[in-house]
Amino acid sequence: MSLALHSDPRPAGEPVADLEAVRRERGAGSESFRLQVERFRIRPGERVAIVGPSGSGKSTFLDLLALSLAPSAAGRFRLGPGGRDVAGLWRARDDAALARLRRSAIGYVLQSGALLPFLTVAGNVELPLRLAGSLGAGERARTQALLARLGLLPLMRRLPAELSFGQRQRVAVARALVHRPAIVLADEPTASLDADAAGTVMSLLAELAREQGSAVLLVTHDERLAVRHGFSIVPCRPLPADAGRSQSVILRDA
Repeated sequence: MSLALHSDPRPAGEPVADLEAVRRERGAGSESFRLQVERFRIRPGERVAIVGPSGSGKSTFLDLLALSLAPSAAGRFRLGPGGRDVAGLWRARDDAALARLRRSAIGYVLQSGALLPFLTVAGNVELPLRLAGSLGAGERARTQALLARLGLLPLMRRLPAELSFGQRQRVAVARALVHRPAIVLADEPTASLDADAAGTVMSLLAELAREQGSAVLLVTHDERLAVRHGFSIVPCRPLPADAGRSQSVILRDA
């Protein structure tokens, strides 16, 4: 069973994330920080890696895109097929609409995998489909095909505690992709893996996302690994402090 999406409804040139003049601030006084996203766009099938020193705001940027963190201010913030107005949803405090958009448009791969320990491999991968209320025979077949592509089908009834770190991350990749999200966010997904396992996870993530037209936004300290797997590099660049406030900026003209 092929996992490619041959008739993806998303226009090839339409961004799945489109931000301009988006700001997030936290803390106060000497502990305060500001992340300024001057412009950032990513389109279906693109692979982009955000790099920068620890504490520069990379994870804050992912949290904004994951809709788990509200912007402090936003000129334009659109996400998902059709470009839903995320800034407007936050202003309206429409938690239900934000949750629906989060479930349908976003896949997430965390550094630790963050698998639910009481669910099997298959149960973890099917979770986004269950949450969306769309777990039928076709979705189960897709889950099994995805597990087969990732070399996990013989392990589908095992619990996470019975897997290696590399196997857990492959399960996390499958879970992030199974519902065909517009964008996959990956926060240091290979940081806990050895070089061989890291290369395998990155290859599978890039290949499967490309096949189904999902954009991938990766946060990583391993710029060489990202480049080797076809990711464009965008720096999260620290700026001089402003009145004691540390700050960083992200800019991608695309």
